[in-house]
Formats: sequence, C-alpha cells, structure tokens
Amino acid sequence: MTATGVDALLARARAGLDRLTPHAAYEAVQAGALLVDTRTAAQRERQGDLPGALVIDRTVLEWRLDPSSRWRIPEADDPTRLVVVVCRQGYSSSLAAASLRELGLDATDVVGGVEAWLDAGLPTHEGPADVRE
Repeated sequence: MTATGVDALLARARAGLDRLTPHAAYEAVQAGALLVDTRTAAQRERQGDLPGALVIDRTVLEWRLDPSSRWRIPEADDPTRLVVVVCRQGYSSSLAAASLRELGLDATDVVGGVEAWLDAGLPTHEGPADVRE
C-alpha cells in the first residue's frame, strides 16, 4: 500500500526533481532558465518580487507553460528550457514542478522558496512584477 497524506504526496513529487538551492536557481536564471513565481500578491507585497520572474497563478500554471496549450505564454515555446518554480517556502512549488514534469517539461523548484532566497542575500526586483494571467 502506498503512503497517503500531504507529506507522502510531497515526497513523491520531490523524488522526481533535482531541486535547486537559491544560489543555483539564481545562476540557472542567469543562464536562461525561466523563473516562475507562484506566490500570492500579498506574499509578494511582503517579500518583494524576484528579478526576471514571471508571476503565474498556481491555478493556471500548467495551461500557461504547456507548449501545446493554446493559452500558453510566449516564453513557453521550448519544452527543453528549464523552468524553475518558486513559492514562499518551497512546498507548493515542488508539487507544481512535478506537475510540469508530467507535461514533459524540464522543471524543478527552489529549496526553501523565496524565504531561503532572501536569507541567501539574493536580489529582489524593484518595480512592477511581470504578472501573467
């Protein structure tokens, strides 16, 4: 019998991910990875936005990033481009990245989320966020 509950779900999602430290995620974005922020507006207001991140609501994430979707964003035209998902603490981003991998995308997330990003002293972005609806 397979273990159940959210902890088991999270463990299964993370088993297929090569999760990135905040510094490795920052470097991946500098090298061309797509950084996707799924935090709420209130969380971004408190913590700040990340440089180069596209803000995509978790409820539409798969439709915006699936290259075969008619609702995809223009940046989602290459299924081999690494997608790095980030959330506040690195939990829901693991589930989101696993879902994107099921679509055939090269996706992962950031260990510790934006909280770890900030703790690592990595930059935030001043100015309006790049919100995709």
